[in-house]
Amino acid sequence: MTTTKRKAVVLLSGGLDSTTVLAIAREQGYETYALSFRYGQRHTEELEAAKRVAAELGVAEHVIADINLAVFGGSALTDDALDVPHHESVDDLGSEIPITYVPARNTVFLSFALAWAETLSSSDVFIGVNALDYSGYPDCRPEYIEAYERMANLATKAGVEGTQKLKIHTPLIELTKAQTIERGLELGVDYSWTHSCYDPIDGRACGTCDSCLLRGRGFAELGLVDPSLVSAKS
Repeated sequence: MTTTKRKAVVLLSGGLDSTTVLAIAREQGYETYALSFRYGQRHTEELEAAKRVAAELGVAEHVIADINLAVFGGSALTDDALDVPHHESVDDLGSEIPITYVPARNTVFLSFALAWAETLSSSDVFIGVNALDYSGYPDCRPEYIEAYERMANLATKAGVEGTQKLKIHTPLIELTKAQTIERGLELGVDYSWTHSCYDPIDGRACGTCDSCLLRGRGFAELGLVDPSLVSAKS
């Protein structure tokens, strides 16, 4: 007897966390639909990585949606007038919300995921937010995800009619970066597919932005070297 797999929309940036989440969704038996965004970010390396990851992990479909958060500015990731911060060490990262925060980005992304999930008759959305080893973004916290999920179930025709009860899956939310990497390696993820850097140099990871430093610490805690930094130095 043929069993139809449940469908899930997975937000896929091409970075370490979202790639791990995609592998987790696949391991849990979902038919995966990857959703990435060309949102006005200052480089395209992460989208190229997302294409690689989607192909390697065998998604049913990969959509890259075009939106333009750069029209509002307010973030070093979308506004060329703002510099991406660089640091000597991960210990130099502050506790304040950094300038790399993109206003309302996860809210916008989840709205697109909700729309696609409804058209797929899916009740499952996966996102790689984390509340431990992260840069302090407010839209990565458990209380934000819980509130969004409540709202989402009031927002759609499928929700009102009872054919969809949306669940936002956050399998990494209580994991350290090292634990996330360890989980991905168990599932066969090759992190050389991925790109997490905020400010790449000639397409290669800079090694000194917040994202590179947090990622590098995760690998170091496992006694490993971040493959993106190996390629950057080669």
